[in-house]
Amino acid sequence: MIIYQYIGLLIGIVGVLFTLIRFKDKKMTFNMLLVWATIWLLLIIFSIYPNTTSILANITGIGRGLDLILILGLISCFYLIFKIYNMIENIEEEITILVREMALESKKIDNKGKNGKEESTDKKNYKIEEQFTNR
Repeated sequence: MIIYQYIGLLIGIVGVLFTLIRFKDKKMTFNMLLVWATIWLLLIIFSIYPNTTSILANITGIGRGLDLILILGLISCFYLIFKIYNMIENIEEEITILVREMALESKKIDNKGKNGKEESTDKKNYKIEEQFTNR
């Protein structure tokens, strides 16, 4: 084995372990577990048997094994960028909704305080936290 094969094998094993730990801690969905496990296992297989990329390249008609890996890597990068973009959009939308609700609740508490007796700021913050933790 050549040194790059050892490096690829080591990175693949560490990647599989981190992926399993993240899935076990429920920080990763099952679909993402499958995607990352496939990527790491392919890295391990290609590191141990580098000629498999040439065989797959000939089957797909790409030509060289390195070209196949580069094309698959580029496609994977575009897919992951798309997934990350969608996640950021969803988080941005959730933050906007949360801030709006907090502002409305804060306004309601201010109006109640003006109508009756004045509420302390700590009491207002406690009410807001209590409402969002009960969801």
